Amino acid sequence: MRQSVPDDVSLIKRIAQAQNGAVSELYDRYNRLVFSVALAILDDPAIAEEVTLDVFVHVWRKAETYRPERGKVSTWLVAITRHKAIDVLRWQNSRVKTNNLNWDEISLPDGLAIRDQEENVEISMQKERVRRAVAQLSVDQRQALVLAYFKGYTHLQIAKELKQPLGTIKTRIRLAMQNLRRSLQADQVPDKSGSDPTAYSIDKKR
Repeated sequence: MRQSVPDDVSLIKRIAQAQNGAVSELYDRYNRLVFSVALAILDDPAIAEEVTLDVFVHVWRKAETYRPERGKVSTWLVAITRHKAIDVLRWQNSRVKTNNLNWDEISLPDGLAIRDQEENVEISMQKERVRRAVAQLSVDQRQALVLAYFKGYTHLQIAKELKQPLGTIKTRIRLAMQNLRRSLQADQVPDKSGSDPTAYSIDKKR
C-alpha cells in the first residue's frame, strides 16, 4: 500500500513536534523555490545557498509560529527567504536598486567564481528556470513580484509606485507566487543521487 504524502501544513506540524526527517522532507519539497528567491535577490549562488540553509534551520526552530490562516507554507517560506536575503544585503551595505522593473537586470554577474564546472552548469540551469518562470507571468504580476521579492518594496510602497489599490497589489503578488511555484515545480529535475548533503546537515543541527 502506497504511503500518503503529508500536506504542507501537516509537515510543518511534524517539524514543530521535532519528528525525524520532517525538515528534510520540507527541504526536498521547497529548496529550489527558496534558493531561486534568494539567488534572484543576492546575485551570489554561494550566499544564496547559505540563506537557503538558514531558512530551513529557522523553520525547524520556529515551526510553531506558522499560522495557516495567514497564508500558504510556500508563501511563508518565501517571506522568510526575502527577509533573510535583504538582511544580508543590508549587512553588506548594499543598496537595492528600485528604478528598473526589467527582469533581465536581475541576473547573475559574469565571471562568478564557481567551485567546479558541474556547479556552474547547475547554477546556469537554475537561473534559466527562474527566468522562464518569471517570463510566463503577466506584466502586472511580474511588476508586483519584482518589486516585492527582488527589489525589497513593501506592499504599500508597491501600491503607491504602481498607483493601484493595496488589495489589487496583494492579489497580484499572491497569484504571481502561485504561478511561479507551479512553473518551478513543473520544471524541477529530481535528484538522481537520492540524497542531499545539505538536507542531511539540517537534521544534524538538532
